Amino acid sequence: MDQSHAPILDAVVSYRSDGRYGFTPPGHRQGRGADRRVLDALGCEPFRNDVLASNGLDDRRSRNHYLADAEALMADAVGAESAFFSTCGSSLSVKAAMMAVAGGDGGLLLSRDSHKSVVAGLIFSGVQPRWISPQWDAARHISHPPSPQQVHQAWEAHPDAAGALIVSPSPYGTCADLRSIADICHARGKPLIVDEAWGAHLPFHEDLPTWAMDAGADVCVVSVHKMGAGFEQGSVFHVQGDLIDRARLSACADLLMTTSPNVMIYAALDGWRRQMVEHGHDLLGAALRTAETLRGRLRGIPDVAVLDSELLGHEASADLDRLQVLLDLSETSRSGYQAADWLRAHHRIDVGMSDHRRILATLSFADDERTTGRLVDALTDWRAAATTMPAAEPVDLPSPEEIQLDTEMLPRDAFFGRTETVPVKDASGRISAEQITPYPPGIPAVVPGERLNDAVLSYLRSGVDAGMNLPDAADSQLQTIRVVA
Repeated sequence: MDQSHAPILDAVVSYRSDGRYGFTPPGHRQGRGADRRVLDALGCEPFRNDVLASNGLDDRRSRNHYLADAEALMADAVGAESAFFSTCGSSLSVKAAMMAVAGGDGGLLLSRDSHKSVVAGLIFSGVQPRWISPQWDAARHISHPPSPQQVHQAWEAHPDAAGALIVSPSPYGTCADLRSIADICHARGKPLIVDEAWGAHLPFHEDLPTWAMDAGADVCVVSVHKMGAGFEQGSVFHVQGDLIDRARLSACADLLMTTSPNVMIYAALDGWRRQMVEHGHDLLGAALRTAETLRGRLRGIPDVAVLDSELLGHEASADLDRLQVLLDLSETSRSGYQAADWLRAHHRIDVGMSDHRRILATLSFADDERTTGRLVDALTDWRAAATTMPAAEPVDLPSPEEIQLDTEMLPRDAFFGRTETVPVKDASGRISAEQITPYPPGIPAVVPGERLNDAVLSYLRSGVDAGMNLPDAADSQLQTIRVVA
């Protein structure tokens, strides 16, 4: 296929040059009706490009096939058989994949380090989760993707599950042995879904971890806004093989998708694909060299540990995306929460993730010596200022065994059933009716239908006191919790 072509992007240019006008939504009429103060803040260009996808950019029956052609080009660029665009993020894409594989079937093998969107998929669909425990590094309190052996054991315990879903890379950049896991699933004739939201860039450079499609996955979901150059909410799911019903997958996505997709998100996906085909290898190669240089400079900051080889190996991850620069600050006796807040307040820098002991700097091919130098300077200043800060509030860290809660009900039944709100001191032993997710990275500590225990409640309560953010809890301060009545 002609990868120099960008059908959606070209159609946007043609729409404007042709002087089209629609008596249709959006009501701002390409900015004519927008408030001047809005235009002063956002500019005119977003409004000029905000048109209907059908009966606007394309005709009312989409006979020009702009979207279909762009999706075909995306699949061709990365070696998948099919690709579908989403303007509702990978949160929608992963739900659609779950429903297509296991909706109505009842069971899906899921790694317990899955994103909250997976839990939302369980609630929407009524699918029975068959959790696979991640590999735990108890000393560093970090989870790694499940091993092939753990996936094999899960299949032995739940042979009737409809498929498996694995998160790789994790938000920390750690990766599963997807080839072996795919082989294990396919030996049983079952599909593998990979939530590869952090891996949109992986097909375009050999020094990055193996891309899920190359490893044999049947569906992989990528968020182009995370590690690519798309707008927020731009996502693609790729499909291959004969274990996935494409029509059903498309229908499930249509159930969840907006009927008013943003053309600019589509156009950015289209343009990013062309950029990666033409220049991605060079851009990502330069980014990897920048990341390695950054790691070396950060190692010069006292008591700041740059995690690298520690994240690889037996009972850890099979590979690592080194564009994710993970820093352990525990030797400073200060938390990642404190560091993130200080960097934002004093150096106007935001980091990708923070927790009770770490911060994460996510690099992309847009970064260079200037941007990474700014991060080094900021962290150097933080380290000097940290000596005047109070020590981090302690977080009650449970053992891996303690934080693995028992599933007593379907997440859907617990979420939609009769509930009551109780003080957190009275919640141990009760079945949660809500999900509770430290964010970022967005991995739920509690899923609806799980029986709460003292360890996880103490962890979350002490985490809130230390600066943890729980955006989806009914009570974000976790003084109370919703439980099954």
